[in-house]
Amino acid sequence: MKLLFLTDNFPPEVNAPANRTYEHCREWVRLGADVTVITCAPNFPKGEVYSGYKNKFINKEEIDGIKVIRVWSYITANEGFFKRILDYTSYALMAFFVGLFVKTDLIIATSPQFFTALSGNFLSVIKRKKWVMEVRDLWPESIVAVGAMKENFLIRIFERLELWLYRSANHIVVVTDTFKSKMISRGICKGKISVVKNGANLEMFQKGEKPDRLVEKHQLEGKFVIGYIGTHGMAHGLDFILGSIGELYYSNPEILFLFLGDGAEKRKLVLKAAELRLKNVRFLDSVSKNEVVDYLKVMDVALVNLKRNPTFLTVIPSKIFEAAAMEKPILLGLEGETKVIIEMYQAGLCFVPEDRSSFVSNVKEIALNLEVYRKLQKGCRELAVDFDRKKLAKKMFHILINI
Repeated sequence: MKLLFLTDNFPPEVNAPANRTYEHCREWVRLGADVTVITCAPNFPKGEVYSGYKNKFINKEEIDGIKVIRVWSYITANEGFFKRILDYTSYALMAFFVGLFVKTDLIIATSPQFFTALSGNFLSVIKRKKWVMEVRDLWPESIVAVGAMKENFLIRIFERLELWLYRSANHIVVVTDTFKSKMISRGICKGKISVVKNGANLEMFQKGEKPDRLVEKHQLEGKFVIGYIGTHGMAHGLDFILGSIGELYYSNPEILFLFLGDGAEKRKLVLKAAELRLKNVRFLDSVSKNEVVDYLKVMDVALVNLKRNPTFLTVIPSKIFEAAAMEKPILLGLEGETKVIIEMYQAGLCFVPEDRSSFVSNVKEIALNLEVYRKLQKGCRELAVDFDRKKLAKKMFHILINI
């Protein structure tokens, strides 16, 4: 079976969409599929092309048996709504053009921004092939949720376009049960929606000792490290975290917060930490996927946080699975489906989003109670086994075969 996958994020980028697509496609190749991915030059989130790559019209390579075609796009940092729209549309147009010349049996196009899905739809019509829409986020709802745009005429147009894409797709794959329920409530046929949640690559993410070189480099000796790894964006509510940790330094100076990654809000966050004169925080730039594993080993607890907004009740951040695979208990500032998973497996502690007293008390509980910590590690092990990315990739592969 020949598969054509459209995505604007792919390794060596290390964000959640890139990891999910790569790990699924790699497994599909192992299962005998011929997989071609059309993506762009790696640049997320700084909007700077990675070393060794160029933003050329077309560039081809092969990664673990996956045929990768990188197309030119307008590149910008992950900030500024209209610049990002230009980024998305330029990639979508190029992906459509190049996709015309790729032989395939089935087309998969992934969100959250649905310009990629538009390319998948148009290719489906011209090539007379079925297409699958993978929905990793409800867009444009999430744009409004983070305050990037207010409800207006343009958002209403996007909402109509979103619904049209759902109806036109031959099948839809979503990453949460709540996404499926929302789509059904909007009139999408239940039978055309499958749920394939995120997970972790258990071959890569394995428990290990803290690397001495990183402990020494970042002066982490004797520290209990609560780490956030990922995009520093509008949705993640990291300004709330910074505003809540100052008091912890005076009562528990051994607790340190480590922020690893980049994003539209990072500069503001660094400035805020300086203004507050925080002594229990470290900011580090993004690292490669392999290095992420080492930084997870350095951490004692994984912080997962989003702004308090009803939209985020529907999401499940993929970083919870990777942390669980490394037996790093999760400190979760998110309600909804993610909270249900964490509490069901007893893989972490959950605080009320943007509630300082709830956050501080849970930090102390997870950092100072060894019995609780070990219990949560056990829950992490059980969670990771059930959300093995290889199993989930096989599940999606069989869905594709049936389509």
